[in-house]
Amino acid sequence: MTERLFDDYVVRSTAVAEGSRFTACLVVTPRDHNGYPVYYAVCENRSFREQAKAELAAASTLAAVLALEGDGTPVFPDGYTGFDDEPAGSPAE
Repeated sequence: MTERLFDDYVVRSTAVAEGSRFTACLVVTPRDHNGYPVYYAVCENRSFREQAKAELAAASTLAAVLALEGDGTPVFPDGYTGFDDEPAGSPAE
């Protein structure tokens, strides 16, 4: 699990078990402990068979966060999908 500190929030990357698979997540928690954590699924259309791979995907997504909105919602670069794969037939940039 990795974490980043922002002005009003701490954001942690993690993997959550869902049956026999794992979902990569970011957990946004108010730093003043005045509120509840909010979980954001990473790559919502993908689950992982291995916890380590889900944790790696979550850590990679956490690194891509540019900022947080006032309510703690992560802000990503334009066009960011969270997926490292290139679509079939497209050249790598």
